[in-house]
This record gives sequence, C-alpha cells and structure tokens, in this order.
Amino acid sequence: MKSFPETANIIQQRFLLCTYISNIMVKKALKWIFLSLAIALVAIQFYRPARNENPTTTANDIAIAYQTPQEVTQVLHKACYDCHSNNTKYPWYNNIQPVALWLADHVKEGKEELNFSEFGSFTTKRKLKKLKEIVEEVEESEMPLESYTWIHNEAKLTAAERQLIVEWAKALSLKISMQEGGAQ
Repeated sequence: MKSFPETANIIQQRFLLCTYISNIMVKKALKWIFLSLAIALVAIQFYRPARNENPTTTANDIAIAYQTPQEVTQVLHKACYDCHSNNTKYPWYNNIQPVALWLADHVKEGKEELNFSEFGSFTTKRKLKKLKEIVEEVEESEMPLESYTWIHNEAKLTAAERQLIVEWAKALSLKISMQEGGAQ
C-alpha cells in the first residue's frame, strides 16, 4: 500500500493531466468555433439583398401629389426618405454583411409603415391616419429614430424643423379632409 503523500501526488498528477487534456480540448473546440464563424462571415459577404433605389419621383410622391413646400421637402428628404421612400441613400457600411441584411429589413419595415413615394395612392382614411402619426411621432421626438441619427447626424431635427413638419402635416391633413371629403 502506498503512503498518503504518494497517493496525493498521484492524484495531483492525474488531476493536472486531466486539466491539461481538457484545456487542449477546449482550445481545439474554440479554434473550430472561431474558424467556422470566420468562414460563415466571409461566405455571407457574397449575399446581397435587393437595394431600395429608384431615383425617379412619381406623381404619387407626397411632394408632388400635394405640392409640399420646398423647406418641408428638404427636411423630409434629409430625415425621413432613407427609410420611408422608394429611394434609399446607402451608407458605406451597407456593403458589410450582416449589416446590409439588417438595413434592408429596417427599410422594408419603414416603407410598410409609411412610404412617402406612394402617399398619393393611399386612401383618404390612410392619408389622414399617417399624417396624424407623423404629427405624434415628430412631436414626441420618436422620429427619426435615435439609432438612425447616431450615424446620420444630419438627420437630427431641430426644434424649428420639428415645428415646421408638425404644422405642415396638420395643415395637409385639414386640406385633404376638405378636398377629399374626410375619412373614406
């Protein structure tokens, strides 16, 4: 029979060997995980979602359909049109995946909620609802989104620009109500 110090030494050696082997296994596993992620990241770079680019302005665009004042149009273009029209100006980072996928989804959702390029084709009821939502979102500083203005500093609205958009949306809502007979 072995003495206690010899037994403790054997246990300690076996423990160190197991620890060493498990460290090697963990390192190999991490190496394969990182290698797989790197390959996936490179592979996804070859996928490009459809771009929301149509520089042609149609008669349904809110600026044309309702003869929007130039100063309002400028504010809408700088703060809203990238996500809420048929023509997005893409930043350089749109060329990196998975960012392009996220941006494509973000623009798709924005256009589903409100598309200024198609505003003239909306029903009167929908136009009035969207104008009311514009007033609410702009007054509450919900739009443009903070996540958008972090990178697009030029899209931040001043208090005067917010007031301009709110007054314009209210006036247009009244005009549409009178001309098109209210919520149909």
